[in-house]
Amino acid sequence: MKKRKPNFFRELFKSFEGTVGFAILCVMVFFAIFAPMIAPYDPYDITQRGRRLQPPSRQHIMGTDWYGVDIFSQIVYGARTSLTVGALTAVGVTVIGGFLGVTAATFGRGVDVLIMRIVDFVMVLPGLPIMIMIMTYLGSSFWTLVFVLVVFGWAGISRVVRAIVLSEKRRGYVEAAICAGASKWYILKKHLLPASYSVLVVNAAFSAAGAMLAEAGLSFLGFSDPRVVSWGKMLSLARTCNALVLGAWWWILFPGLAIFLASFSIMSLGVASERILNPKISNRRE
Repeated sequence: MKKRKPNFFRELFKSFEGTVGFAILCVMVFFAIFAPMIAPYDPYDITQRGRRLQPPSRQHIMGTDWYGVDIFSQIVYGARTSLTVGALTAVGVTVIGGFLGVTAATFGRGVDVLIMRIVDFVMVLPGLPIMIMIMTYLGSSFWTLVFVLVVFGWAGISRVVRAIVLSEKRRGYVEAAICAGASKWYILKKHLLPASYSVLVVNAAFSAAGAMLAEAGLSFLGFSDPRVVSWGKMLSLARTCNALVLGAWWWILFPGLAIFLASFSIMSLGVASERILNPKISNRRE
């Protein structure tokens, strides 16, 4: 009898990391989708100077900032920016890194050497200074941010996928398929690509979390789209206005907590997914 594969979501909810990560992420996604209905105030309204720097209260559960803008409303709208950056970056680095990794392992030594030298070059570049230079030149727009994160994020995934595909090519059933006259595309579709799916899923989760932290960091440094609300921009503005000196601790606490929870939830899902999809690798690490 054929052994049934374990249900992914059933196994996910058996783990503490998977359950907590999924629950937090669902709340974040809910905030992002229904932000106009959840946010009690307009996060772009900076004309309410009369309510500036109000501490958490029944009217403003997370307080207000220097411009009188409700912190909770900014947190809700900021979820859109953070999750969208994470999702788009994860898709971009997974598609590019996965494609180049499979190509390097499949289409001969010349192609392999060329792609791996490009990977080595990208991985040794000082990412942050070059990101800042690109965003200074092209402008601090949302899409520029996603672009630089994808450019500097695909190389690691490409190397991992290449190693897995090369290892899979040495297995007996792949060699048997080659001896039987199976085409390269058939072997790639039926054997090599499925072997890398689990690694791509796990790395996509880690890439999303890393992109969210990078977005917050670049926004904190002032490299963010001025037309959108982001948690990093909230922290940057709090630093500029000396929130700690003014005693406005809530202005720093809640955006920082949102960044932590969002990245923690995705990282937890990544760890839980790795234990389900790659139990051998997970056991080695433990």
